[in-house]
Amino acid sequence: MEFRLLGPVEILWQGRNIMPTAPKPRQVISLLMLRHNTVVQASELIDELWPELPPPSAVTTLQTYIYKFRKLLLKQGLGNLLHTQPGGYSLTVPASSLDVSRFEEQAEEGQKLLQQGDSAGASESFGRALALWRGPALADVETGGRLFSYVTRLEELRFRILELRIEVDLETGRHRELISELKSLVLAHPLHEHLHGLLMLALHRSGRRHEALEVYQSLRQKMIDELGLEPGKELARLQHTLLSDSPAEAPEPARRPRAEPAPPHAPSSFPSPSPALAPSPGPDTAPAPAPAPAPAVSSPPSPVPVPVPAPTPSLSFGPGPLTTHPAPPVPGAGDPELRESIGTPAQLPAGLAGLVGRHDVLKELKAALREPDGPGADGTAARIGVVTGPPGVGKSAVAVHLAHMLRPRFTDGQLYADLRGSFPDPRDPAEVLRGFLRALEVPTSRMPESLEECGALFRSRTAGRRVLVLLDDVASSAQIRHLLPADPRCALLVTGRRRMTALVEAKRVELYPPPLEEALEILAALAGRRRVEREPGAAHRIAELLGRHPLALRCVGGRLAARPGLSLTALADQLDATPRILDVARLGELDVRSRFDASYAGLTHAGQGVFRLLSMMGETPFSAAQAAELLSRPVPELEAVLEVLADNHLLVTDHCADGVGRYAFDRLTRAYAKERLEETLAPGASAVEEVAAG
Repeated sequence: MEFRLLGPVEILWQGRNIMPTAPKPRQVISLLMLRHNTVVQASELIDELWPELPPPSAVTTLQTYIYKFRKLLLKQGLGNLLHTQPGGYSLTVPASSLDVSRFEEQAEEGQKLLQQGDSAGASESFGRALALWRGPALADVETGGRLFSYVTRLEELRFRILELRIEVDLETGRHRELISELKSLVLAHPLHEHLHGLLMLALHRSGRRHEALEVYQSLRQKMIDELGLEPGKELARLQHTLLSDSPAEAPEPARRPRAEPAPPHAPSSFPSPSPALAPSPGPDTAPAPAPAPAPAVSSPPSPVPVPVPAPTPSLSFGPGPLTTHPAPPVPGAGDPELRESIGTPAQLPAGLAGLVGRHDVLKELKAALREPDGPGADGTAARIGVVTGPPGVGKSAVAVHLAHMLRPRFTDGQLYADLRGSFPDPRDPAEVLRGFLRALEVPTSRMPESLEECGALFRSRTAGRRVLVLLDDVASSAQIRHLLPADPRCALLVTGRRRMTALVEAKRVELYPPPLEEALEILAALAGRRRVEREPGAAHRIAELLGRHPLALRCVGGRLAARPGLSLTALADQLDATPRILDVARLGELDVRSRFDASYAGLTHAGQGVFRLLSMMGETPFSAAQAAELLSRPVPELEAVLEVLADNHLLVTDHCADGVGRYAFDRLTRAYAKERLEETLAPGASAVEEVAAG
């Protein structure tokens, strides 16, 4: 189980988010998560829920919220996590299951490496810490006084670690890579002198001195207009250095500050408000001699050195020894509007371990989603890839795997949403858009109400950025009309069971059961290669009896892995003899039948009836005329139903040499249709007439 607070609050259990959606229970659970392994007094929870005047039923209502949360945990077999204590409640979970704890652990590790002089290791630790953030802390939870204090402390710590990582990256020569990130940060923090100074350093070291000077002039004008102040001395010294283009002295690195231990009474997940690192008292070695004058040939400007200070001090820019000084208060730091920044979300779910095959599909989609190059490249619209196919064929696995392959190209973030298009209650596009906007760190106060306004803000927020959007299980193209980024540097990857032909500009790929070689590879990856090689004939039979269906093969492969004494021949015989093969094609939550259930439920009554009766056609391809003869229906009327079934990938379509379109079932789809037909016929023969008439 994973508890996620650094972004939208989630409780992930076996790949599902089981966090309640009601606002006040979310507040209660969030406070219990933040204060995990400690007792949260009932009075604290009541103060959080009703900060001004609690209702007379406050205690009873709180007990109801706790009861529902405990019931939710019990349903997952995790009732032992929530405990009632004298005067309150406690949530007992390992610290490693909370993203907050992992963030602080990586941040602390980075600070230790920094003290030891390992700048590269520190940068990696800081990067891992910051990568855990998916948006503002507790992004979708209403916060009272207590939650707000925790959110503020987390956001401040995040910002300190971000500054440290940037300063370390500057020290290790990654100035070119930092420019775009720093430009985004100064846009979000238009009066933050320290960030502007870091951007000036990065630009100067990249040979872009004129742009660095423009950054200073822009900040100076904003400070004069809005605050009536000039930039501080450190920034003015840096500007003077850039104007004179004089080489700066390279000082010895300042002595690394030591970490202050947290107070013994402070919870481990939340450091005390004092900085995690004490400010350095200043360099304790003399500066190195100035370098020799540069030769007359043209060369990049000499770098302005930057030490790595403690999280809170500001840098002293300019020639001569660099020292650290306490950072002055940032104007507007308490204003949430000024704290807004453009986030870099990384929302992709974990990929499927050991994805087998699909190389041609991945290659085709990867090429389609790359940004086109050259003078003839179309630069007016985002690239779109669509992966469709029957239930359980591996659409999501392929799309997630591809998205991870493309991550290095989309450096400004990757967004993900499951739209539940195959379920009776698909997600509201407005809800998905608001989630994306929160991940891009749009404050709640600026969140639009209407779907159209949310879509417009999303397009504005992704303009000029390289963002990859993955929309899983889409019902139709209409569901995602407002979720399309407009910038040509962005890309959209969509999966769904319907063909979505309305996305005419998209690259569409239809997945079907893989060839026999890949099906056997799936089985070998789970059951063990030696077992498959020992009984190749039985493995071949299993793959064909399951129609080479990837999810069914994973279920059966997992069953074999759990029973090492079961021979493949015995399992093949069992599959061959069972009248309901889908009973075997399930393992825990993996259930092929349930995937077909969702598609079947989305059909009309007439479509369900035709689908059931067509199972009598067998696995041989048939034409619309042949199906019409069996069902005693007019051909034009039945063709429309057949096309709907094909559009939902419940039938496979093909054209023979005579030019007549043919339809066919794959093995497991027909097995499901046959089950449904048998269930319908069970009450009596009169059901046949009802089905045919439907």
